[in-house]
Amino acid sequence: MFSGLYFHHSLSCFYTMKFRTKSIHVGNQKDPLTGSVVPPIYSASTFVQPAAGEFGEFDYSRTANPTRRNLETTISALESGCGALAFASGMAATHGAMMILNHGDHIIAGTDIYGGTYRLLHKVCHKVGIEVTLANTTDPKQLDAAIRPNTKLLWLESPGNPLMSITDIAKCVQWAKKHQLLVGVDNTLATPVLTRPLELGADIVQHSATKYLGGHSDALGGLLVVKDPSLHEQLHYLQNATGGVMSPWDAFLISRGIKTLDLRMRQHCENASQIAAFLESHDRVERVYYPGLESHPGMEIAQQQMDGGFGGMISFEVVGEFADAKKIVDQTQLFQLAVSLGAVESLIEHPASMSHASYDREDRLKHGISDSLIRLSVGIENVEDQLSDLELALS
Repeated sequence: MFSGLYFHHSLSCFYTMKFRTKSIHVGNQKDPLTGSVVPPIYSASTFVQPAAGEFGEFDYSRTANPTRRNLETTISALESGCGALAFASGMAATHGAMMILNHGDHIIAGTDIYGGTYRLLHKVCHKVGIEVTLANTTDPKQLDAAIRPNTKLLWLESPGNPLMSITDIAKCVQWAKKHQLLVGVDNTLATPVLTRPLELGADIVQHSATKYLGGHSDALGGLLVVKDPSLHEQLHYLQNATGGVMSPWDAFLISRGIKTLDLRMRQHCENASQIAAFLESHDRVERVYYPGLESHPGMEIAQQQMDGGFGGMISFEVVGEFADAKKIVDQTQLFQLAVSLGAVESLIEHPASMSHASYDREDRLKHGISDSLIRLSVGIENVEDQLSDLELALS
């Protein structure tokens, strides 16, 4: 089994570099054989070994693959981890994190979480004897009420999806450590450009790499990053045993996307800030959820926890009901109606019938995901074109 510390020795000089430089160079060294600036894609499923019973660095691509290793090296450096693991999808990565738990264990997760995570926890983990309680992680009293003697993991999202709630990760970590819990953070919406949960004390960071890391709606993958080598070894064992690994081609595309991540995120944030202000002043909009607005209850924490921006995701409730929201999402042209998020092109979706349709309806409404809620993934197009598109749809 390979070590989660594999890149610290050969690439230690890169750890003095700034974020954007690391995103381009760490894990992307020139090919030693040809001098190629871009590392080749290793599509091989198996690798010749030096002798029977002796194993080289790579033996079988389910266990480790050079192209996948490059991506893991990059994201681990950007998240300040000791190692990372690349999975076939974001949900495969989340499931990988849950596999460290045993029958009878209990998870506390936020109320503002991705619908696929809700489904995994309630419909899959629950079936194998892992219990879950949803709690508003912005309120420490709710965490106190949710904890049980068998609680093992606190699972956070910040910003939350779809209500863009902001959780104080450092404060939650402090609470969790008092109770000897592991802390996992879905960092998909913030990305390491804006928030680095391991630096705030979390144990596991998860990404749907399909989203901002890839950034171009053309790759599927998930990532786990950890700061403890023994936890990395445990997770790698589980990943290798179950086999839900990322393909070399997806790893290559996501590695390529990460090179422009910092630049893209800055533009996502700038555009989203202007759009959020526009929506807040529109008479057809009842409420806007964006942590960069003064009306957002988590703005102060977001300013402390997010580095130079508030993300590219906005949700808003329109005046009316399901039919009114549906009409608006059907009217936009530039904002394309599709699930997913975090790409260069703008997307619009209706959480109640799309990304969060897997919620039990009672739970969905209980946790504030109304029928009139619309979610935007603000792309990097010219913001004037984005505003014109929304104005026409709202009119």
